[in-house]
Amino acid sequence: MKEIMAIIRMNMVNRTKEAIAKEGYPGITCRRVFGRGKKKLEDTLTEEILQGEVEVCHILGETLSENHRLLPKRLITLMVKDADVSRIVETIIDVNQTGNFGDGKIFVLPLDEVIRIRTGELGEEAI
Repeated sequence: MKEIMAIIRMNMVNRTKEAIAKEGYPGITCRRVFGRGKKKLEDTLTEEILQGEVEVCHILGETLSENHRLLPKRLITLMVKDADVSRIVETIIDVNQTGNFGDGKIFVLPLDEVIRIRTGELGEEAI
């Protein structure tokens, strides 16, 4: 079993959620997070403005006053069977890849155990 964590653009959550559900994994956890990559803030903001992800009205002031501003993103987490990891990762990439900075990152981590609280099921049956 593996845990897949994907940091994606906020406007891509619904499309990602629907695509993952079509692959047989409707259960995900989604959190609002803030962060930034290695790209210079001005370049990242320019791309986000052009894609309509950030409102221009408050950007200018924040950009001028804060050099290392963190951008809003979404963190999606789901647990999958080992055999399904590459298919789910490819699905997330297909939905989120625009070729621009800020498309996101995917992390795949080992998962020692899953326990469903309601039934006590263990392992893959609990997924």
